[in-house]
Amino acid sequence: MTARTTRENDMMPGGGCFRRSPRPTGAPTGRGRRAVLAVSVAAAALALSACSETGDLAAYDLPSKAARYTFEAETNGVSTRWEYVSARPAKGDAPELNPCMGDMVGDNKAACRPEPLIFLRYDLNLALDNTAEADGTHPIEVVAYYQDRLTSPPRVTSLKVETSYDGGKSWHRATSKNAGTNTYTATIHHPGRKQAAQGVGLRITASDSKGDTVEQTLPTAYKLR
Repeated sequence: MTARTTRENDMMPGGGCFRRSPRPTGAPTGRGRRAVLAVSVAAAALALSACSETGDLAAYDLPSKAARYTFEAETNGVSTRWEYVSARPAKGDAPELNPCMGDMVGDNKAACRPEPLIFLRYDLNLALDNTAEADGTHPIEVVAYYQDRLTSPPRVTSLKVETSYDGGKSWHRATSKNAGTNTYTATIHHPGRKQAAQGVGLRITASDSKGDTVEQTLPTAYKLR
């Protein structure tokens, strides 16, 4: 799934609801711009969308000038928090085969483009039963990527991996290293199965060259055998 901006907004199809709607942090004043917001996140099996009492789309007024936003979403226990800068686009950047939602459901003809959200994709190197061996080291790979048609995507400059064996009560830093463009590997040190009865939780934090960040928490990413 991909997430795109519609108009001067975010637009993403999916399922679930926001835990908290986006809010500007120190947003400058200026002419408001109408934003229709919904979301889709491809990260593990995560899928989210905005909800409203009147339909599948929720609308927000955003300032036309650049502002830094905090956007939080949660579904199936997986929580994601983005911080990024958004501004009214000077020109449109939407492919014909994937047009802005406003073109189909509204009459807003303002320019639209993707938002610079960092998304995460995982290769957890699991067995067919989605488990990993206890009492040893375990490699995983995390790939950060951006929405389609983002003309000049930033470069991910750091990615931190943390693990939990008690359902997120405590976290432990894992060793991670750059393995290519926007790609990182990490070595997880698994305890005994009894010491991780709730499975292995993951918390991934990434930032890019533009100062955009994402933090995604999977309380139970996989079980040990």
